[in-house]
Amino acid sequence: MLDSRKYLVAFLITAAIFGTAVFASNKLTGKKLEDVRDIESRVALDILSSETQFALLAETSCRDIGPGFLSKELGPLGERLSYAENQTGFDEADIESLKRSYFLLEIKDYLLMKRLTEKCNIKPTFILYFYSSDRDRCEDCERMGYVLTALRDKYPDLRVYSFDYHNDLGAIKTLTSIYKVRDELPALIINGTPYYGFKTVEELEQNVPALRLLKSTTTAATSTPTR
Repeated sequence: MLDSRKYLVAFLITAAIFGTAVFASNKLTGKKLEDVRDIESRVALDILSSETQFALLAETSCRDIGPGFLSKELGPLGERLSYAENQTGFDEADIESLKRSYFLLEIKDYLLMKRLTEKCNIKPTFILYFYSSDRDRCEDCERMGYVLTALRDKYPDLRVYSFDYHNDLGAIKTLTSIYKVRDELPALIINGTPYYGFKTVEELEQNVPALRLLKSTTTAATSTPTR
């Protein structure tokens, strides 16, 4: 009888621990997904605001408009979506819907920035990054993503947009058609010029004219003595 009670108590303790762990895991998963939705909403509102501001540019001087004019939330949103995509416990259809919204927001940001550069003579560097979330199709895509994150941190005015090459979103198909992007991933379109395969930060800074210029400009600015 005593042994039966011991086993029952042990079972109840184990069940309680397991239940608490499951509850905590579900709570954290729900919080992550809620964070993703919150950022998506703020990015959408930010881009809508940017469109309105662009419509007012005819009344405004371009002197105060720079490459950081539009949303800076796209990078963090992409990182959160990438995290959610690689975790268990998230609804796959929900994540796919968020990804498609994210891709459309990126394209909207890209088109607005291109119009802004034409009007205000701003020359930011645009990187369109095409990857595959299927590691069997692209072993180096994850590493390439880390490189681009490091580049964006190093050069805050760099505009990096990432797209799943195999996503069936019509706007992505149009982008790959316009720039004639081959299915050789990872693929980068930097200011209209294609680069295929994995590249380190150093290789990109050395071989891409726009990034070489960014590096030299940044180096010159940081090495200029202050008075």
